[in-house]
Amino acid sequence: MKNLLIKPNSSIKNALRQMTKTGEKCLVVVNKKNSLLGTLSDGDLRKAIINGKIHNDKINDYYQKRPTFLRKENYSINQAKNIFLKKRIEVIPITTGFKTVVDVITFENIFKNRSVINTKTFSNTVVIMAGGKGTRLEPFTHVLPKPLVPINEKPVIDHIIDKFVENKVSNFIITTNYKSKILKAYFQEIKPKYKLHFVEEPTPLGTAGGLRLLKGKVKKPFIVTNCDTIININLDNLIKFHISNENDITLAVSSKQHMIPYGTVKLTKKGHLKEILEKPKFNFFVNVGLYVLNPNLIKLIPKNKLYDMTDLLKHAKFKKKKIVVYPIDDGSWIDVGQWSEYRKSVDRLT
Repeated sequence: MKNLLIKPNSSIKNALRQMTKTGEKCLVVVNKKNSLLGTLSDGDLRKAIINGKIHNDKINDYYQKRPTFLRKENYSINQAKNIFLKKRIEVIPITTGFKTVVDVITFENIFKNRSVINTKTFSNTVVIMAGGKGTRLEPFTHVLPKPLVPINEKPVIDHIIDKFVENKVSNFIITTNYKSKILKAYFQEIKPKYKLHFVEEPTPLGTAGGLRLLKGKVKKPFIVTNCDTIININLDNLIKFHISNENDITLAVSSKQHMIPYGTVKLTKKGHLKEILEKPKFNFFVNVGLYVLNPNLIKLIPKNKLYDMTDLLKHAKFKKKKIVVYPIDDGSWIDVGQWSEYRKSVDRLT
């Protein structure tokens, strides 16, 4: 229960990280005496972040102040089930005395092994874009395709796929070009238990051009990821967010903070000193290289032309498609596409 409780003075960043670790979509907000104050959902957090709140802001202004709860003395499991199904909530705090939280019931726990919970494999396809040369990882990529660059004696693409398999993904498509024969030979050798299809780019087509080759091959929203990013998030939550918001594209982002290691100076139009800031910090979102796309987006991609994901996003925006960001915790993804980050990943994945 403790990992589902959070204090109101906790930061947005810590709340998002706690949700990522627990795999739950809602936390229970309590005071120092464990008295119930409210609930905080992943939707509450993402709305706050999208509206410009930074990760260091406190959750105090964003959680729901009137939560549904049950008293320990007189609640029943059937009563809890009816509330879950009627209100479509994720958690129900159980209280005693002066609303002291003594337990937390989650939707998934109470309906464990029942039909209301989807225990089947993840049915959406994951597409891994693996056709690039990986020039930032030279000299490794003079010999190997980037997906086979090892991290602790295990190819990076295995690290990537393992995280998806943990989410019960069973169907993968890999787009290839550079040293594709080596990559295909590797998978023929290991004989994976999941379904795997290769799509060969006739020439390097960029980070999105190869998706044109999937026209007619995918029928529902599919996930696209780079082959140099290892991401550990709940994919069910991501897909539900995409579908429930009726998005055309969902773009996973992470908040980063950058500090200027000097005092910065602001001037007036006449060159007079207006303000001096000592080592200011700036917060911004970065694209982590994970997307959910609707199949109808594929027709926007030109045939056999170099075309990056940024081109697709600009084109979709021009066509007034709905593009929404999905903030994730900074600790839930690793970029291994350049040497500085690759070295860090070796330590993080040890």
